[in-house]
Amino acid sequence: MPAIASSSPLLPSPLARAASAACIALAAWTAAPVWATVASGPQVAWQAAAADVDIEKAFAQGKAEGKPVLVYWGAKWCPPCNQLKATLFNRQDFIERSKSFVAVSIDGDLPGAQKLGARFKVRGYPTMILFNTDGAEITRLPGEADAPAVMNVLQMGLAGGRPVKTVLAEAKAGKPVSANEWRMLAFYSWDTDEAQLVPEAERAPLLAQLAGSCPVGETETATRLLLKALVGQAEIAPNAKPGIKVDGAVRDRVKKLLADPAATRSQMDVVVNFAPDLAKALAPTAGADRQAIVGALDAALVRLQGDASLSRADRMSALIGRVDLARLEQPKDTLQPKLPEALIKQVREEASRADKEVTEGYERQAVITSAAHLLGEAGLWKDSDALLQASLPKSHSPYYLMSQLSGNAKKQGRKAEALSWSEQAFNKSEGPATRLQWGASYVAALVELAPQDEAKIERTVSQLIREADGQQGAFYERSARSMQKVGDRLAAWNAKGQHKAVVERLRAQLTPVCAKLPAADAQREACDKVLKKA
Repeated sequence: MPAIASSSPLLPSPLARAASAACIALAAWTAAPVWATVASGPQVAWQAAAADVDIEKAFAQGKAEGKPVLVYWGAKWCPPCNQLKATLFNRQDFIERSKSFVAVSIDGDLPGAQKLGARFKVRGYPTMILFNTDGAEITRLPGEADAPAVMNVLQMGLAGGRPVKTVLAEAKAGKPVSANEWRMLAFYSWDTDEAQLVPEAERAPLLAQLAGSCPVGETETATRLLLKALVGQAEIAPNAKPGIKVDGAVRDRVKKLLADPAATRSQMDVVVNFAPDLAKALAPTAGADRQAIVGALDAALVRLQGDASLSRADRMSALIGRVDLARLEQPKDTLQPKLPEALIKQVREEASRADKEVTEGYERQAVITSAAHLLGEAGLWKDSDALLQASLPKSHSPYYLMSQLSGNAKKQGRKAEALSWSEQAFNKSEGPATRLQWGASYVAALVELAPQDEAKIERTVSQLIREADGQQGAFYERSARSMQKVGDRLAAWNAKGQHKAVVERLRAQLTPVCAKLPAADAQREACDKVLKKA
């Protein structure tokens, strides 16, 4: 699953995206199921970081011991983060490899975490950054890839790799770049890059350029770069530069890949997470070309869905991809899509099997949220609601599931129920950054579904201002975006000045909060902007 970059508590659709999200042959890694190497003894010696001093201490240790530093940024509730904990961080080979680097964990809800996010340009959960012994960023690891692939990328970085920024500059200039460095570019986590290497609008053309420049013999690397360029092209802004010129040769190349089980397996994360995007990029309009691409993608996803070497969450993502492909020609907001009966049956069976078989907490948070999303995409709303409600007492972060329940109810027009679940999610949410994030979503729900309830809107926003006032870093990164979301919603709500008195009282409450912040602190400007539009 790609990183969760949105400020919304819910994952973007499809759920498996990211994200949150190279091409290395995986034959040596995929002979056994990923859970076959799970450790039961010693674990990774993570060092918690919540402030610059913690990071500097880790960098100093890395320099003294000649070790790189791996920084992991996540959150308790985040399904892709829980997926990493269930499939990567508990692997025996990862634990053993962790002795070669200083492992640093940043919980997004720690007091100074959002400021660290601003320092390292980190927004999406999860993000993994590998630094060299001098503190320079080598690369960002792809959290959406399966665990063996991440291990390969990590190993390349640990082997003394140059910073990806340097590698990219030389590749673009036509200078010599090693095969491993080409692979590191291909497996770079572009989805959590935050435009450090290239502006987002220029990403697809860049990836297309790299795919065309890849040395002869590096077929898998070139193919991954091509696929990532196609995905980026499907999501590209109207005014962005064009990427790949899609013609019959490009379509045939992708169809050949999809027909090859080993090649498809090596590109698994792109195929399962972005199947609809690939279909739209390769065949922008409905017709024979699109039908052929959809058929090839579906056949590949069927194989991946049954691949026991993949985690259950990845296999579930393959099924989500199949449902999304089946919905491709139907309106996005269709509540009861027309799907083959055999596919609907599989959706029910896989969701039921996951509910019965997945008991480990981290894996369950990743898989059950995906299963509930899958059921909704298939139009099985009652099943989705029932799964989420039954899973509430089993989840370590039930407020995430409550947000999904709220989303389900909203889509079906059940406003009161949507508001109730959103309120419960906010009330149950834990951690300073999470509280602001879930509170912002509740305010958005109130403004959209109950704009006449001035008292509740004012009371909720007032509570968020009080909580922000008591936090360290409430106006950095994710927390700042949550508060700005509140301000934007209030601006829309008060567009005609009909709620001016409420907004003025809230502004009077926020002003002294902002005044406490040092003028030179970036938080001051962010705080001042919150209610500026309103």
